[in-house]
Amino acid sequence: MKKKTKNERLQTLRMLIASHELGTQEEVLKALRKEGFETTQATLSRDFKQLKVAKASNMKGRYFYVLPGEAAYKRVSTPRRTTGMQLTSGFVSLHFSGNMGVVKTRQGYAVSLASNIDSCGCSTILGTVAGHDTIFILVKEGVAPREVEEELAGIIPEMNK
Repeated sequence: MKKKTKNERLQTLRMLIASHELGTQEEVLKALRKEGFETTQATLSRDFKQLKVAKASNMKGRYFYVLPGEAAYKRVSTPRRTTGMQLTSGFVSLHFSGNMGVVKTRQGYAVSLASNIDSCGCSTILGTVAGHDTIFILVKEGVAPREVEEELAGIIPEMNK
């Protein structure tokens, strides 16, 4: 079995926090174990500090972990294993204005998707800047939005749906 890296653990942790109402470190450690990560409470605390994890309360007053910038602390109604979540790009929408594009993603997916876009060698895109759920795309001058959409469809399968 391949040893999982810190970056893989952090990405899984982001997805778990974004998709579940986990209120204790024990709950988080249990969820990480289900995803194949054996880690300690001390390591989890360091990960929380690096990710700037905070706590927020839901409408019932129960506290749970959240990532910075999580608007309204939305949760999915039927959480999935993060391995299944990693099979999707998290794509929501794409809009253009001149030679700029904005891709909206689900919470926590923008950095990963922007990295895929930057590393694909797209001939229509100069670069990206990613936040938590938004990617800014700078399109080469003279390139039509349709050309960018066609190129991105090869990277983002959800665009074809």
